[in-house]
Amino acid sequence: MSEPFQSFDEVRIINLVDRKDRRREITEQLDKIDGLASNISFFDAHRPESPGEFPSLGARGCFESHLSILREARDRKVQTLLILEDDLDFTRDGRARMEPIFAELGSKEWSFFYGAHVMPANGRRGLAEIGADEPIMTTSFVAARGAAIPELVEFLQAMSKRPAGSPDWGPMHVDGAYTVFRQLNPNRRTFAAFPSLGRQRSSPSDVTQSQMILDRWAGTRLIASHLRRGYNWMKRR
Repeated sequence: MSEPFQSFDEVRIINLVDRKDRRREITEQLDKIDGLASNISFFDAHRPESPGEFPSLGARGCFESHLSILREARDRKVQTLLILEDDLDFTRDGRARMEPIFAELGSKEWSFFYGAHVMPANGRRGLAEIGADEPIMTTSFVAARGAAIPELVEFLQAMSKRPAGSPDWGPMHVDGAYTVFRQLNPNRRTFAAFPSLGRQRSSPSDVTQSQMILDRWAGTRLIASHLRRGYNWMKRR
């Protein structure tokens, strides 16, 4: 396989500096596709001191990481930006489908692309356009292009400064913020891959409290890690 991620000017991977486990796991995933090609780099994310007006500490951290990456891309005049989150797991068939989907995307006028998402297929396969009013959950594999990048930066910056529950849209989870932006800007066309090219890997969460009881104690976290790796391996098959 060639290097499908070369279709994008920049690929940034959000990784908390203290989550070396996730950095290692996403690197293992990339080694099966591009490896760390020249246009792929990690964004070193840090936990904020407080959630502020956001739903949680993790929600604020994820939102601000996306905003920082988008702002840097705007300042460098990047035309096509792909953002990956470090808990992304590429599906086995997704790796094979990536190159033709990216090639087809290149022939479209698009502003946003979701390689991974949570929404019903409703008979859609391959690359499909998504209506502006259709919400899309998760931002673990999302791309932005052209004028949509500075517009989204301005929108997210304004949102982050408002109080929670503001009628003008206050702080929220970043996937919700992308959805609101798309709804308010129906001229910015969105496409997505069906089925998803990846899914969220099972790992201890920084956005929500872990539901695996073995994560609660240091002595059993290694067991939890091995169980997750087995679960993720089975999901990729």
